[in-house]
Parts: sequence; C-alpha cells; structure tokens
Amino acid sequence: MTAAIVVRSCDAIEEFHACVQLQREIWGEDELEVEPATLFVVAAHTGGQVLGAFAGNQLVGYTLALAGVRHGVAYLHSHMTGVLATYRDRGVGRQLKLYQRDEALGRGIRLIEWTFDPLETRNAHFNLNRLGAIARQYLPNLYGLTTSPLHRGMPTDRLVAEWLLDSPRVVAAVATGNIEPALDAAHVTLPADLEARKQGPSGRLDEIQAQAREEFSEWFAKGYAAVGLKREGAGSAYVLAPWSDF
Repeated sequence: MTAAIVVRSCDAIEEFHACVQLQREIWGEDELEVEPATLFVVAAHTGGQVLGAFAGNQLVGYTLALAGVRHGVAYLHSHMTGVLATYRDRGVGRQLKLYQRDEALGRGIRLIEWTFDPLETRNAHFNLNRLGAIARQYLPNLYGLTTSPLHRGMPTDRLVAEWLLDSPRVVAAVATGNIEPALDAAHVTLPADLEARKQGPSGRLDEIQAQAREEFSEWFAKGYAAVGLKREGAGSAYVLAPWSDF
C-alpha cells in the first residue's frame, strides 16, 4: 500500500505552500491559526526539518520540526506531522517518522520531542508502543483554545513525547514495529466510552481530561514516565514506570 510513497526533504517554496494547504485540510483551523509558509522556510534553513511524503507529485503528508538547544545539546521539536485523510492507516506517518529519525541521527541529533493529546489513544499507541517514545511531562492547555474542530473547544492539554533516537527501547521499536508495555506497572486508565463521548458535546470529556491531568501530574512528580498504552477491559490504560529505567 505504501510502495509508491516517497519521503524526502522539502526545500522549494512551492512545497512549503503545499504543506500549508495540507495543514488547512487536516486541522481545519481558522486562517489566523494556520502556520504560514514562512515558518517552513525558516525551519528548513535553520537546522529544522520539513519532510514531505509524496505519492507521485502529490504531497500527502508532511512533518515540520524546529531546531532547539537544551543544556547545550541540540534536539528537534517536531511541531506538526499530518497525513491526508485518504492516505491514513497505510503506514505513511511511520515512514515520515522513521525518515525523520534517520535524518536527525545523520546529523548527530539524538532526541526528537513532540506533543500529543493524551485522550487520543491511537496517537498514544503510535508514539509509545510503535515508535518507542516515552512521556514524562504533562502541559495543561499548552496552545490555548483554538478554532480547530479536532480540539472540540477544549483546553489543549498535551503530553510531551521524548524520542531517544538511539536508545535500546527505540531501536527495538523500530526493528519490531511494536513494544508491548509491561502489565505490572502503574496505570492511568481511560474509560470504555471515551470515543463515544468524543462524538457528543465537549463537556462530556471535561471530567475525563481533568482526571487524566491530575493522575499524570501525580505520577510524573514521583519520577514516573508513560511508556506504553494497553487495552484494559473495554477501555485503555497508559502504562507508567520509573523514568530512570529509560
């Protein structure tokens, strides 16, 4: 299904504008909240990444990452990764992330971070189980309230994924395609009706978000990290373990 998809770096202004158009289609945000093509230009010219997934000449997915430095060490903050709806569930997102990892390691960069909504369990499974990232920071309402229908008018609470690119955990995830989380660690459980609640008024999710915020914050303060997502009954649960183990 993905044989015709080619992932490569973007460097032409026309490709940056194509990324912006794809952003509009994926997130559906108000025009004032769309990241402009100039940001893609800056990222591409200052040590960041603009990576495109192409089906022939058509851009069907992209990743935008910005260069950062923490404690004197360079890393990348992967600000956006999006795939056109008709190309999802074909492995395009994984192709983008693996290319991103290879490109970063080729420059001696060993850490990539990004944020994700803790209530989006498919993203959590992808980030933690499939890619081998961990999360040990919970940031309440990081981006404020936005116009994107994907955010449902709710506070944009986010977990920070830390992708330690050459760690044994990530190497194993890349090689096998999946890491099974331990069953005897700490948990943050999400209810079985989570997806059903997403189809209704945003108020139906407020209680779940508030509970998750409290539990993640408590475990992270104790030195734990989210290291996987597993099914628990009809619902799902984050698996947490002491982050010093990673």
